[in-house]
Amino acid sequence: MNKKLFTQIKNEWHSNLWIATELLLVSVVMWYVVDYIYVQYRVYNEPHGFDISHCYLVSMGGLTDKSPDFIPNDTLIADEIEELVNRIARRPEVEAVSLSQNSYPYNGSNSGIYVRYDTLQSYGYVVRRLVTPDFLRVFRYEGTRGETPEQLAEMLTKENFLASDNLYERKYNIKLTSLVGKQFYLWGDTTKTYNLAASLKPIRYSDHDQALFSYCMLYQLSRSWYDTHLEVCIRVKENQDVDFINRLKADSEKQLRVGNVFIADIRSFADIRRNFEQSSMSELRNYVSGMVFLLLNIFLGLLGTFWFRTEYRKGEMGLRMALGSTRRQLNSIMVGEGVLLLVLVFIPSLVISFNIAHMDLIDTYQLPFTWLRFAICGGITFVLIVLMIICGVWYPARSTARLEPAEALHYE
Repeated sequence: MNKKLFTQIKNEWHSNLWIATELLLVSVVMWYVVDYIYVQYRVYNEPHGFDISHCYLVSMGGLTDKSPDFIPNDTLIADEIEELVNRIARRPEVEAVSLSQNSYPYNGSNSGIYVRYDTLQSYGYVVRRLVTPDFLRVFRYEGTRGETPEQLAEMLTKENFLASDNLYERKYNIKLTSLVGKQFYLWGDTTKTYNLAASLKPIRYSDHDQALFSYCMLYQLSRSWYDTHLEVCIRVKENQDVDFINRLKADSEKQLRVGNVFIADIRSFADIRRNFEQSSMSELRNYVSGMVFLLLNIFLGLLGTFWFRTEYRKGEMGLRMALGSTRRQLNSIMVGEGVLLLVLVFIPSLVISFNIAHMDLIDTYQLPFTWLRFAICGGITFVLIVLMIICGVWYPARSTARLEPAEALHYE
């Protein structure tokens, strides 16, 4: 059968040359499109390293001298904030509460830090998260050695810090897990060292940033930093989400105002995530829509090409039927010729695609270019084009195969 297909393709080389050229161009363009969508899918579905389900953000405020309840010369702000957090933690629906400074997920306002061990220097921007220990319980961080959020919370002290496992991976190809228990320098200060208590599973900065390139460290928030600009993060129990915000607001005036400190706003992290990712999602949606539109045009182009090719050869198919070919054999021949043409041009198309990748014309920042990525995208591209060929050949070949041989010979 393969020899017959080669012979048939050779005999019709003139028309097949144009089809082969079209398949070559289509294969390269489709590989590029598939690679882009594959990268976005892989990055978006990577583990986040945290869990925001059932979580809420509380913003605090302070009374001014215009309020009748204002307490002048209030020097107990830290005590009042601590009491407010404790009152929230005692609520039966609450699982954990934490204080932090510019540290919660999907927060565009961050501080950076350098983390140094011996001659190893952190690469790029390391997000510094100043938090109370329960922050790890609220967002359910996990250690690379199987440490639970509760265990990590106990490890976070003034002499210890925690950091994501990928801190030195990109620059030195070293996992931070191997350095747990070692002494590090923080904030560029070489006069004091801090112990790495545990290595964390990578914490992604956003849904569109790869975990490999999202670096962070956690250090205990000092009580001397307590003020109303800190964020209060809350995790409620799984069955307590319904109307939690309204219930907390209802109690905020009587039960949750301490001195000059009060609850100013409450938001769910689902809303925070949606707002933070809105522009990125819109941009991604536009790109993907354009790619899908391009794929649709490619599909219609190939469909038309092979449909016309099959219709044009009705006479030949009638002759084959007159010589004893079955309908199934006719379908196999037409599809087989198209697939064989694709196989012949697909290897050159992969060579072109490989060179495109090495010219940095594809996204290698979010996902490094590897042979596995190249093979997966190449395989998806091949399967999609084969399906397009089958769709373009199957229906006209099927309708022709149903004709009586004498009627089909009229087209010859």
